[in-house]
Amino acid sequence: MAVALTVRAVHVPLKKILPKSTRNNNLNYRKKKMMPIVSSFPIRMEQNVNNRKLPILLFDIMDTIVRDPFYHDVAPFFGMSFEELIESKHPTAWIEFEEGRVDEMELARKFFKDKRSFDLEGLKNCMRRGYSYIDGIEELLCNLKENNYEMHAFTNYPIWYRLIEEKLNISTYLSWTFCSCMIGKRKPDPDFYLEVIRHLKVDPTSCIFIDDRLRNVKAAIEIGINGLQFKNANLLRQDLSKMGIDISTDDG
Repeated sequence: MAVALTVRAVHVPLKKILPKSTRNNNLNYRKKKMMPIVSSFPIRMEQNVNNRKLPILLFDIMDTIVRDPFYHDVAPFFGMSFEELIESKHPTAWIEFEEGRVDEMELARKFFKDKRSFDLEGLKNCMRRGYSYIDGIEELLCNLKENNYEMHAFTNYPIWYRLIEEKLNISTYLSWTFCSCMIGKRKPDPDFYLEVIRHLKVDPTSCIFIDDRLRNVKAAIEIGINGLQFKNANLLRQDLSKMGIDISTDDG
């Protein structure tokens, strides 16, 4: 039985500057209950002169395609509650790591505010064990690939994205093109979005960006990229279909 889905158009003033806070500092992150949103910009669906199928799909990775171990596994690894972890960790060390400004050894030196030492390899193994596809998302990515959509990662993540790739082989479906550690910028910085558009050499309306974080979706909409807030794979499948994306398969 089909499930009714409310999708609302969102217009964000261009002058509005979004806060550059991160999900690591948001203790209410796991409790958010927002409806999916989609921009009201017309989507370009045609083939361009280079026979490039449009629109291009840009995917956030953590908690959109891949389960994020930070919110489930890291605090227990350190023998802490999640709240204790947030209180004791350095406020910017992970952000610097995501932007590629520090390597993992420097991350280990400053991860905690009191500079306590810890088992870095153990933490990496903890993260690796925790990576898994969000329910239903791999099948959706497979369907999109079968229909020849161009797909790219557009994510805030450090060099440890390679651990995700080693375990899940995400490059089977999309390219790790836009990682913050490679670009040196993080969402929702508008320059990161503009860098994506410059690299792809398409109009912003020729892209659809999917992210579980509402502020990141709003930042995309500000520059003309079509945005969808991810809630789960089934709702995303419905949202994309409503936007004209072909997710049909040979077996129906």
